[in-house]
Amino acid sequence: MRCPFCGSETDRVIDSRSSKDGEAVRRRRQCLRCSERFTTYEYIENVSLTIIKNDKRREPFDRQKLLQGITSACKKRPISIKKIESIVEKIERRLDMLGKMEVPSTTIGKMVMTELHELDEVAYVRFASVYRKFKDVSDFIDEVKEFESKTEPAAREKK
Repeated sequence: MRCPFCGSETDRVIDSRSSKDGEAVRRRRQCLRCSERFTTYEYIENVSLTIIKNDKRREPFDRQKLLQGITSACKKRPISIKKIESIVEKIERRLDMLGKMEVPSTTIGKMVMTELHELDEVAYVRFASVYRKFKDVSDFIDEVKEFESKTEPAAREKK
């Protein structure tokens, strides 16, 4: 494992425990070169899932890419990394339950949109602006209006 602080590949495991509903092993490590501590997670590698992009290219599913996309949408919002991780895990479980070897990227995008819609309106609109490739401000305004129309009935029910 490479140290994120100095790049050294020598470290020792200080603590190891099951985490995330038994889906991963959390390891606390200490670099033997700079003595900094960092955390790593080990996941079971599932049968490789292939993502079919909009231009018909195929690429392997990348959990890190999904995590980064959601994290970017949630930047500077009051959303914990724990919550973002749980969204990624939820999407991974849903993809596993589909039981398919290949999944269109649009399927994953819709899953992310659903989760962000329930979580945070700003993160939702940020993700939508990239996912739906807004061409101008009117596309952005239309998305906000659509979000509000979906949210208003739920808000009325709560009152």
